Amino acid sequence: MRLSRITTRTGDNGTTGLADGSRLPKNHPRIAAIGSVDELNSQLGVLLAETLPDEVRAELLRIQNDLFDLGGTLAVPGAPFAEAKLSRLDGAIAHYNTGLPPLKEFILPGGSRAAALCHVARSVARRTERDYSHLMQNETIPAEGLHYLNRLSDLLFVLCRVLNRAAGRQETLWQR
Repeated sequence: MRLSRITTRTGDNGTTGLADGSRLPKNHPRIAAIGSVDELNSQLGVLLAETLPDEVRAELLRIQNDLFDLGGTLAVPGAPFAEAKLSRLDGAIAHYNTGLPPLKEFILPGGSRAAALCHVARSVARRTERDYSHLMQNETIPAEGLHYLNRLSDLLFVLCRVLNRAAGRQETLWQR
């Protein structure tokens, strides 16, 4: 289905349509979760506007597509979310973490502009995970989506470190 009209006015009454044709109030937990997934995807789009290592760029583009799939899963009640996407994230975490020194202290968000934007995306991923979890308490949605969001925030943290190293920036350690 292609969108030919953007302004439909169907949401003027405070409801939003799902892909199956049903409508929910705009403040419904499902709509909040869909919105958080969209916001996370948009935040990754801002990060992708930066100069990034090609391998990281390709990974983030795959993640954007995964997030679009996850939003679709939420928009079609009962739709699955592929567990293979989770396995790919686990592999990416292991791959990118291999070259990083072990952490001896918490690090503060920041560093290069790209790493700072990645930290913002990581925090949005955590909120998205909370919204997804909230929806899971009352509705049946794929647990793989929650697992994916949890791993994604981990990967984004690792990528923050990778991006700072690529930019020659030191991590700022938390001072007790």
